[in-house]
Amino acid sequence: MASRPNILFVFADDWGRYASAYRDIDGEGTPNDLVDTPHFDRVAREGALFRNAFVPAPSCTPCRSSVLTGRYFWQTGRAAILQGAVWDESIPTYPLELEAAGYHIGYTYKAWSPGTPQDAPYGGQRTRYAPAGTRYGSFSFVATEHAGELGVEGAKETLYDEARQNFDAFLEARPDDAPFCYWWGPTNTHRKWQRGSGKALWGLEPDDLKGKLPAFLPDVHDVREDVADYLGECLAVDAGLGLLMARLDEIGELDNTLIVVSGDHGIPGFPRAKCNLYDLGCEVALAARWPGRIPAGRVVDDFVNVMDVAPTFLEAAGVDAPEGMVAQSLMDTLTSEADGQVDPSRTFVVTGRERHVGRAREGNLPYPQRAIRTNDFLYIRNFAPERWPMGDPKGLDDPATEPPSYDELANDTMIAYADLDAGPSKAWMVHHRGEASVRDLFAMGFGKFPAEELYDLAADPHYMTNVAGDPAHARTRQELSDRLMAVLRDQDDPRVVEDPCRYEQPPYTDV
Repeated sequence: MASRPNILFVFADDWGRYASAYRDIDGEGTPNDLVDTPHFDRVAREGALFRNAFVPAPSCTPCRSSVLTGRYFWQTGRAAILQGAVWDESIPTYPLELEAAGYHIGYTYKAWSPGTPQDAPYGGQRTRYAPAGTRYGSFSFVATEHAGELGVEGAKETLYDEARQNFDAFLEARPDDAPFCYWWGPTNTHRKWQRGSGKALWGLEPDDLKGKLPAFLPDVHDVREDVADYLGECLAVDAGLGLLMARLDEIGELDNTLIVVSGDHGIPGFPRAKCNLYDLGCEVALAARWPGRIPAGRVVDDFVNVMDVAPTFLEAAGVDAPEGMVAQSLMDTLTSEADGQVDPSRTFVVTGRERHVGRAREGNLPYPQRAIRTNDFLYIRNFAPERWPMGDPKGLDDPATEPPSYDELANDTMIAYADLDAGPSKAWMVHHRGEASVRDLFAMGFGKFPAEELYDLAADPHYMTNVAGDPAHARTRQELSDRLMAVLRDQDDPRVVEDPCRYEQPPYTDV
């Protein structure tokens, strides 16, 4: 039993592809220019860093349903949606499979919730370890509140102590000689965070982001400050990872632990990010460390769906994957000596979304999308282009409509466009949506989408120009459409194999 590895999975809420290890391989000119993540970078340096990791869905509950089960989100019943999600306990999950095989399992902060029953696929309250509290999820608010009394670093230390104590409680509950599987799921990178905290707590200068934002975001101070504040929360996640690794080192178990670090989708509160199938919504950081098994210092180009961690963890533990787990283990790729493209079959990923928030009885139907991402192209199929991708605009699609106040839009997600989290960037764009320099960006981020989208990423890395209707790309569009639909049919996606589709019917529409 002692020869089986411990498993530490750090899975941060809404943490996209932000780490200094990516600056080192992608070059400068992105928001990663401002961050220094030594602990993530250590995992990558002493193991493998994945250049092309994507989530199965850019919404927390369906994504986590996939990660826990190793299935596409549409194969997880009512767990495929966020609003109104219900867990089907007949579906096996990797942590419960590991527990049945003798592992001590547990989690702190967010595993699967929101959903009913809360965090059920990880054992619910039975396997939850948070005796020191859950203030880490409000990191910037708590640290700002206590900075005057304790100083910035002293205020941060109170939160670090919380993370240590919660992890210690999990370790102390472990039976003798049992390997463990621990999920650390900080939520501080989820909205909301203290405005100005990126600079106040972490020394990040917002205007150092000038010229480094995606082209579809207004390059103005308010948006830069919002991104800088978010990056500060990313640094807090990295600091927490360092605490866990230090504790493992202290008890002599660091090198017998398979560490995997990632996030459940991209940055929240910005157009074309979270809840969208563009890279800013679906691309995430991913690194893995396991000395003696994962050769160090490798950068892997294979396309990875993050749900592949489920069979990977089971294989590492010597546990057979249960029936219905369609994800593919990464162990062969992880243990290879090769860099670059290791597995020749891993050349694309399929992503999608259905319901995020909003109530169907109030007219907020799901926004069904599926996409295929390759090295050179992103193809998106929008099954209901007549609907609003970011939710009901509540009249704000008309530039003449007087918007709610800036503060209301920055703090109340449900006030309009509810699939885009509230925040300063959302508020700024709504308030400036009629200006000539903003009008097209607003339409791109908040407006309706055509039935098909195709982006030539080599020529257009920020996916600004849809070439789905360009005759020069007709063959590529058809090939990617055919490949995507083949996967959806093969994996019994209700969007293509059911009529009517379950997501348009009760109980999925009962909220």
